[in-house]
Amino acid sequence: MTQYILINRIKVQNANAVAGFTWGFPAITHFLGFQHNLVRQLKGTAFENITLLNCGVFAHEHHVHTYGEYKDNFTQSKNPPYMKNAAVKDKTPSVIEEGKMNMTVSLLIGYTGNLGRSDEFFKWLKKRCFLQRLAGGTILDVGDIQAFDVDEGNKLLLLKRKLLPGFALIDRSEELAKHYDKSLANHGSAELMDAWLDFSLLKRKARPKSDLIKKHLLRYDKSNETVLMEKWEKHIASGPYNGEVPALFSSHFEQLENNKKNKALLAQWNQYLNPDSKTPADWGHLPKPSTGYLVPIMTGYKAISPLYKNSEIENTRDYETDVRFVESIHSVGEWRGVNRLKTAEHFAHCQWEYFYDDGWYLCRQFKKDVGTDSAPVDPNDEF
Repeated sequence: MTQYILINRIKVQNANAVAGFTWGFPAITHFLGFQHNLVRQLKGTAFENITLLNCGVFAHEHHVHTYGEYKDNFTQSKNPPYMKNAAVKDKTPSVIEEGKMNMTVSLLIGYTGNLGRSDEFFKWLKKRCFLQRLAGGTILDVGDIQAFDVDEGNKLLLLKRKLLPGFALIDRSEELAKHYDKSLANHGSAELMDAWLDFSLLKRKARPKSDLIKKHLLRYDKSNETVLMEKWEKHIASGPYNGEVPALFSSHFEQLENNKKNKALLAQWNQYLNPDSKTPADWGHLPKPSTGYLVPIMTGYKAISPLYKNSEIENTRDYETDVRFVESIHSVGEWRGVNRLKTAEHFAHCQWEYFYDDGWYLCRQFKKDVGTDSAPVDPNDEF
């Protein structure tokens, strides 16, 4: 796929900020639903020869309506449900909690077909955007709409400049699978939910204090022209504290004389080797299982019931479509800077599309190489 329509800088007010267990940005299903509705609107128009295939999401600005010390409480407005029964109209209804946000995003939509007089099509497309909602929010403004064939000359650079500054949402579900397999190998009772939380939680771990140890190693290096301090810093930076210490430090402190001068130093060293609940500690953040700006995301739905005829279920959206109950599916994504997208293939990797497989309704990313079949994205592809 090399032909794209860029709907640039869509400003949205009061979009849904909650997606399944996650919050902070709408689910990818909102954006594919927006594109799908545009596909439906094309039917019966002069532009029905144009096919919109998939959608890439680029975030430029976002502001979640929250407050509090950690910005984790949603700001609420009182929009109670309609109270039909007159007997309860005088009672104050409860507030239905909602998570809302303002955002500025760009959508990069792959297409096939002849745009013809593109100005007329872009004018029609812009009007349709204003008549729709994006992630439940109101579209306040739409920037310019342009078509790009990234195989032509400098069009790739022009597209990249249009999207800067911004971040593309990339699927990293393969990293979740790898981390889960690793967790199972280390702990047979590990669960997939725990592996997913490792990508979303901010975890910290204690390390026994070592300020006296560092001061001693600095003085020792200066007087003996050694590099023990450098090796100690590498030990600290090697990962979370696990009680293991390089042998050279153990032998070094064993040779120190146990006198009044070294009493506090050796006491701290012994506490570092064998900490207990009363040992003074420094707290440090644990790294996520993989590199990158990784975030938990919702990527679709899983069926939890058989497929019912529409007539068997009450209060459906229409009177024709069959109905099935589902629950949200969660995965891992990455916000990747547009500056790292350097080739046409990189932009193709950013495209999301629908995927269905026996009760799984998913949004996935695929490689789009001209003249080849679709293949899953390699999450380790460095770009």
